[in-house]
Amino acid sequence: MSQSGSQAAAFFRDVRVSRVVWLVRDDDGSPTHLSGDGTRSLPFWSTSPRAQSAAKIWGRGLRVDSMPLETWCDLVLPDSARDGLAIGINWSGPRLVGWSFTPEQVLDRLAATD
Repeated sequence: MSQSGSQAAAFFRDVRVSRVVWLVRDDDGSPTHLSGDGTRSLPFWSTSPRAQSAAKIWGRGLRVDSMPLETWCDLVLPDSARDGLAIGINWSGPRLVGWSFTPEQVLDRLAATD
């Protein structure tokens, strides 16, 4: 399994247990990333240390925040789908890379882990 694959697997395993999703943000919201294929992703992490690492790499005054998994599933994922955003999962490394999924794929994967 690739590094991105193992990070994605860890995300779904971790949030299933903790019931918490982590993000980085500033007063204006969370950063998104535009990939080479034109897809914009909104990243999330499964643990506070993972999100803290991302905030440190990106800098720009970003801070770590969390939300209950239920809120994320009920509010953030539908809003992201409506806005055409993909969901970045446990991006890692010095350039913060990893897999992104559609919000629907995230919900399907979460349902498969229950």
